[in-house]
Amino acid sequence: MAGLKPDYLGFIFWDKSKRHFSGPMAAVPHTIKKVGVFVDASIQTVLNRIEDYNLLLVQLHGKETPEYCAELKQKAKQIQIIKVFSIKNDFDFDLLKPYEGVCDFYLFDTKGELPGGNGYAFNWGVLQDYPSTKPYFLSGGIGLNEIDSLNEFMKRPEAKYCHAIDVNSKFEIEPGLKDVEKVKEFKKELGLKQ
Repeated sequence: MAGLKPDYLGFIFWDKSKRHFSGPMAAVPHTIKKVGVFVDASIQTVLNRIEDYNLLLVQLHGKETPEYCAELKQKAKQIQIIKVFSIKNDFDFDLLKPYEGVCDFYLFDTKGELPGGNGYAFNWGVLQDYPSTKPYFLSGGIGLNEIDSLNEFMKRPEAKYCHAIDVNSKFEIEPGLKDVEKVKEFKKELGLKQ
């Protein structure tokens, strides 16, 4: 995947995930930001993984509180924090307010049985009520079939703060192994229509 030069590359450090990462990490160019994905891990565990793998961002997929985020930010000042919020048909954006000062990005994902990797999209129209100026990642079941919808979404006012598109399960050959050709096609299709 690093050969495709994504802006971010995620590594899942949640042991209940089929995509759980452990062991040595292959060399990743400095131009690609390594993201550690965690679900309700202790702060010490997150700090250990940051040090072990030279992570630049952490993505918090669990019920981490604003206080947790503030403590992590204080202990790992160089790290950027992405706080994940799951959406189905609607979302109470007031939930974001306590996180405004302690996170660098939000990530909006589809509410499902698992924290991420469920393979289907939420109604992006919900984001027309986005009240913040904080940049966010758009996630949740994004694949080749969503290119037209994605291009339409990116023209709408609510996409103004869309910082990145997070792709995962729709591009996998098996959990944790991406189909590089599909990702290349996705990038090409988005590039042609932008």
